This record gives sequence, C-alpha cells and structure tokens, in this order.
Amino acid sequence: MRDEVLNRVRVLFSVLDADGNGVLEQADFALMGSRVDAAASRSTPAEREAMRAEFRNWWTALAAALDTDGDGRIDFDEYRGVVLSPERFADTVATFARALARLGDPEGRGTVARDVFLTLMTAIGFAEDRVDAVFDAFGPSADDRIEVAAWEAGIRDFFTPDKVGIPGDRLADPPAA
Repeated sequence: MRDEVLNRVRVLFSVLDADGNGVLEQADFALMGSRVDAAASRSTPAEREAMRAEFRNWWTALAAALDTDGDGRIDFDEYRGVVLSPERFADTVATFARALARLGDPEGRGTVARDVFLTLMTAIGFAEDRVDAVFDAFGPSADDRIEVAAWEAGIRDFFTPDKVGIPGDRLADPPAA
C-alpha cells in the first residue's frame, strides 16, 4: 500500500473514532452524524436526516464486513486490512459522498462555499488547516466555491487505493521521508 493511501487510512480511522477510544463503534458514527447535523443548519431537515442515515449505513457496512467476532468494535488492524477495498465499499462510499456533497449546497446552486465545506468537514473531525488545503486543491472559483460534483468525486477518490495526488491526500500527514 502506498504511503499516501496508508496515511489516508490512518487519518480516516482517527476521524471515524469520534470518541477517541481507539476502536470504531456504532456510537462514533452517531456522534459524527450529530455533529454534521448541527453544522448543517442551513440545510433542510430531510437533507440532514439523509446524512445521519448515511453515517448509520456506513457503520452497518463496516461492521458487517470487519467485525468478525461480533463485539461491535473494529480496531485499526481490522480496519486497515480491508476498508480501502473499493469493490466492498463502493456503494456505501458513493451514497455517503452524494449525501455529504449535497448537504454542502444548501442553496441548490451546484456549488459549495468554503465556509460550508470547512464547517462540515471539521464537524466530521478533520483538522481545519487540512480542510482549507483540500478546498484549495479543488481549485475554487473566484467567489470561493467548488462544484458539488467535484467534492463528491473527491470523497470517492479518497477511498480508492490506486488514487494518489488527490485533494484528499492533504487531509493526511505527508509520507515520511
């Protein structure tokens, strides 16, 4: 696994472990869903609920694939081994990406403003300075917006192990020299 991808796995595991106890559990996804719901105050209740449902679906898919002992917990070794298998999680990632990217467009313009992007991504748990770098990597317009479709594709790319040099790589620490 390339360094960029392994760094993404580490960062994502850390973010998904919303309570910081070292394992992924259903409560982590409920917590992230609550944070994003609160951060998306300009979106409709239906859009916010759709996003919460996607957090629940994400947990369900991960647990079904990775929680082989049925204890309701996924540690880093279990997670790292298979989570970036696109064929196993492509549908889950695609629906999550669609819901999150659309939540970023409460005006329905087809674009996401920097402040909304920053608010949603930090609500998930990513570091603010990294989120700004990702937004910049998408090449925002003169009015500081990115295309919803570009963000959605960027989320899917983040979960694809053969994609490197993508905007989402900026969420992770650079590979060790």
